[in-house]
Amino acid sequence: MAAEPMTERELTEAFVRALPPDGPYGPAAGRALEELTGTARESDPALAAAWAGAADADPARLADLARALHRRLGAGRAEGELREGLRGWLREYAPAREGGAHRRDGPGAPAARTVDEGADRTGGGASECAVGGEADRAAGGASGRAVGEGTDRAAGEASEGAVGGDVDRAAGGAPEHVGGEADRAAGEAPERVGGDADRAAGETPERAADRAGGPVVGHSSAHVNSLSGHTRVAGSSVQARDIHGGVHLHQPAPPGRPPVPRQLLPVPAHFTGRAGDLRALDALRAARRASAPQVAVVSGPAGVGKTALASRWLSALTPEFPDGQLYADLRGHTPGGPAGPTEALAGFLRALGAASIPGSLAEQAALWRSLTAGLRLVVMLDNALSAAQVRTLLPAAPGSLVVVTSRHRLTGLGVDGAGFHQVGMLDPAAALELFARGVGGDRVAADRPAAREVVDLCARLPLAVCLAAAQLAARPRRPVAALASALTRGRGPLETLGVEGDTAVRTALDESFAALPARAADAYRRMGLLPVTRYDGPMAGAVCGVPPEEAEDLLELLLEVNLLEEAAPGSAPGDRYRFHDLVRLHAGGRAEADLPEPERRATLRRFADWCLATATSAEALLTPSHRTLDRDYAHPPVPPVAFDAQGPALAWLDEHRFDLMAAVRLAAREGWDASAWQLVDAMWPLFLRLRPYDLWTEAHALGLAAARRAGHRAGEGRMLTSGGNGLCHTGRFDEAARWFEDALRHAGEDGDERQRAQALHGLGRAHFGAGRTQDAERHYAHALALREAIGYTRGAALSRVCLGEIALTHDRPGLAAERLATARAELVAEGDSYDAARALALLGHATARGGHARTGMRRLLRALVEFENAGSVHWQARTMEYLGQACQEHRALAEAARWFTRSLALYDPVSPTDATRLRARLRELPPRPRPGL
Repeated sequence: MAAEPMTERELTEAFVRALPPDGPYGPAAGRALEELTGTARESDPALAAAWAGAADADPARLADLARALHRRLGAGRAEGELREGLRGWLREYAPAREGGAHRRDGPGAPAARTVDEGADRTGGGASECAVGGEADRAAGGASGRAVGEGTDRAAGEASEGAVGGDVDRAAGGAPEHVGGEADRAAGEAPERVGGDADRAAGETPERAADRAGGPVVGHSSAHVNSLSGHTRVAGSSVQARDIHGGVHLHQPAPPGRPPVPRQLLPVPAHFTGRAGDLRALDALRAARRASAPQVAVVSGPAGVGKTALASRWLSALTPEFPDGQLYADLRGHTPGGPAGPTEALAGFLRALGAASIPGSLAEQAALWRSLTAGLRLVVMLDNALSAAQVRTLLPAAPGSLVVVTSRHRLTGLGVDGAGFHQVGMLDPAAALELFARGVGGDRVAADRPAAREVVDLCARLPLAVCLAAAQLAARPRRPVAALASALTRGRGPLETLGVEGDTAVRTALDESFAALPARAADAYRRMGLLPVTRYDGPMAGAVCGVPPEEAEDLLELLLEVNLLEEAAPGSAPGDRYRFHDLVRLHAGGRAEADLPEPERRATLRRFADWCLATATSAEALLTPSHRTLDRDYAHPPVPPVAFDAQGPALAWLDEHRFDLMAAVRLAAREGWDASAWQLVDAMWPLFLRLRPYDLWTEAHALGLAAARRAGHRAGEGRMLTSGGNGLCHTGRFDEAARWFEDALRHAGEDGDERQRAQALHGLGRAHFGAGRTQDAERHYAHALALREAIGYTRGAALSRVCLGEIALTHDRPGLAAERLATARAELVAEGDSYDAARALALLGHATARGGHARTGMRRLLRALVEFENAGSVHWQARTMEYLGQACQEHRALAEAARWFTRSLALYDPVSPTDATRLRARLRELPPRPRPGL
């Protein structure tokens, strides 16, 4: 099988890296080796092939390759110069073995066997034996004396059983060592290609273990491990032979998990007057049942301060809930309707580490209960509409606390053990104190009767009082009495303001709005039209037609006068500001009253165009090979949106996923059909990388209907094929097959061979998922033939990847590896790094299953690094599972357990089905004996 070539410079650097850390190597050594071999490589094709083949050899053996090349050279002038040059290079840069021969693992040389130097340079291949430090330095780790340190960080794990060190010999088969052309070039017989040159010369397994720095996996050895010198062992151990000197072993880092969520909204700076309410909530908690999560319902009229009270109470309890605080706005009284349970659940699951979310509500709820079963969490469910909306979101842990705020009492939650507390208006003294804190004590003291009148006119409702105080604070020369007069507007006594205070708030909001500068008032109105709950400068700038910097200033001004609130600390950049639901209603009402209908529609279209342009910019960076179809803008954003790296692009899609879905729904509702399906198309990297299955299927159903209404055949085909993929991910394989059959029929009618191949490929996927492997293989092969015929290299490579998976299903790892190696090379050449990593992971799995665990694990470790860089948690978990399988097959059971455990940690919040399989794998492993038994 063809190797993945290194460049000449990479190869010479790999030679240099194989030398001891204290040797006199460096740039001069690399240049010398490159120069002295250049002429010979040009004149000797076999020698050139040897160099290319070495790209896939273990870099720790590259000096051995140099010796082999030296032995193999003939008597020609160029070859003779190369021979003499290599002899001098080895003499100068490689330490001497006992008896005068050169060896790297003698005194003063590293014991490390680094893994795939190319992977190290791309961000961190790890040592399979994890003894020594060359791999550490290649991956950016610490010194060569640290054993396993840095390799854990680089690619995940240090092997405690020398897995892959020389596993090919332990497996007992003829080591074809896929991709290992170096040994063939060094003179080894073809049937021994990829084995070990020393073994071909008659080396015993014990000798091989000695040279490798540890026993061969699966081989019985009588050697006893010995540690001497200033040795410190912590955590995992390394099964090696004699190790001398200052050796340090470090426990591999556990799987990464997100920071503990702290999502509660900030407590308002002027919070006051709720001591009685806080005591009542404490009493509710003291009466809790120990067998179930505590649920407290805080109800009261709009604007009474339910959210502030709950935030204040829960913030004081932070030390008692070490697993975090979750917050969701259920939008029970917004014009767009309440939030669905899947939206809140998806946010909670992601906050607890889930990178992708199950497709159905039942699966999400089950995963939520599983994840929270052993946690001590605070969950705040704000602005709930009904008990049914809340019930699905209750965690499973008895040690958790849930607070629900609502305008309604939600007595239906009594069956869930909820306690209830009704929040009333502030008492007169507390309302006056709140007003004085916002305005300034001196101004209130100067006209206390007018101040009392103001808070009475505000119905002692905290929201209205704060709005009134903000008006006076922004206008320091305005008398308090003038504000009182403005609030009454001649309407008479307090009773006209309404029982729940809505009229008081509306009056205060009208007064605050009237005092806004024109640009801020315009931003307020337009933001009130948007179908979102969070805002930032770029979004506000797009809908208002001003630069983002100016929009930020307008948002800060609205914040100053209490018309906007700050989001929770640590929120995503796109979630910096929020409206109180009453304020959002008021802003939307002002837009309806003040802006003509064409202007309101233009505002909404600017929002949709901003979402489309920004998502398309992210798509171009994250999936450059994804064929971008038409983009139609009524108001192209100025300046155009751009990302400078994949990380921020993917983060933006993640943070704005619900804004994007709101834009899709808006476009479909308003009849902007082109925008609707194009938005769905631009969200492809979000679906591909992060797998929000519920959004994937909903978006494509809307996008397909929009493309059909628009009569856009290419858009319809794209929605059918990418939507069919989403259906496959949710297990709806027969429905997916119908989508792909529609796409195939349309492509045939249009004469679009590329789209026809895409539909055939999708049909293969649907049949494969349904267990119909023969049908799947037939469709994949047909797609491959079409893609090759039209010169669509990337598509052909993807079909080869799938055919490789089918070959693995049929237990034909050799055929799978052949297909996958070709696909990997093609995808790398096409610049499709994500799919190239998929091909590499499957290639590593096929190689290990074919009996060559060392090469397979090296490829898997390299793929793991690539998936970490791409942010693909699902494929990280899958690659770790493959690593565990390779270890299990070669009896490195402790190592297998660690890989399976790490895989399970990633699968748990992503896929219950995969997590169940990993738990079964762990149960199948024999228990490890306890020390002393």
